[in-house]
Amino acid sequence: MLMTDMEGCAGVINVEDWVGPEGRYYEKGKRLLTEEANAAIDGFFQEGATEVIVVDGHGSGAIDLEILDPRAQLQRGHTSPIWPWGLDSSFDAYAIVGQHAKAGTPYSHITHTGSHNVIDYTINGLSIGEYGQMALCAMELGVPTVLACGEEAFTKEAEALTPGVVTVAVKRGLLPDGLDHLSTEEYRNAKLSAVHLSPVRAKELIRAGAIEAMRKLAREPDSFRYPKMSRPYVGVVRYRAQGDKPPYTTRGEHPDSIAGLLNSEFKRVE
Repeated sequence: MLMTDMEGCAGVINVEDWVGPEGRYYEKGKRLLTEEANAAIDGFFQEGATEVIVVDGHGSGAIDLEILDPRAQLQRGHTSPIWPWGLDSSFDAYAIVGQHAKAGTPYSHITHTGSHNVIDYTINGLSIGEYGQMALCAMELGVPTVLACGEEAFTKEAEALTPGVVTVAVKRGLLPDGLDHLSTEEYRNAKLSAVHLSPVRAKELIRAGAIEAMRKLAREPDSFRYPKMSRPYVGVVRYRAQGDKPPYTTRGEHPDSIAGLLNSEFKRVE
């Protein structure tokens, strides 16, 4: 399974112009991301993959099916239950391209976790972002997370959470964080400075990373690791002020499943 997101793609500059249908460069952003996905797909097939499911994980959609590598299949839309997005133990590996860092990460770009109104998302006290949510689901299913591509701060996040994962950085953020006091709108506009690789170079590196990840999976499958976590699983999400709504916190719990926790309703606690 190759999960995709848009904000961590090289050349995607900001939210307003690039990541939603109303943006003037939205179609260009979709092309850039699809080409990054194609680079990973090509590397996977070169090293023996027989099936690649590309999941369009961006809210508004970000994969252009017309230019997607014809060897791959595209999944768009929720599964039932939503988490883990159709991943199951029949998959040999999980990977992602176009990913951004979790909320609160210094020197990251278009930083958020699900939405710009999130300050922090934890499971059993472990701070995670969108990558961590799916990676921990993969852990639960016994599927290794082998490749993580996106902005540099995200790749460091991935290496810390899932040691052994092959990472590829295609841009780097230029601004610190420490911005928990900002409103949702203020935070959305606060982390938009970055240095980007050329899309041509980004694709070269992603293809090489996919090849490396596949070779490592074949030779050293046990080198892909996950954090140790114990049941029950407790999730806590802290939210920013948004409009007239003040900051607040929600909490959820599941006795034995991370995916079950992610699918459950979190209740407001303060």
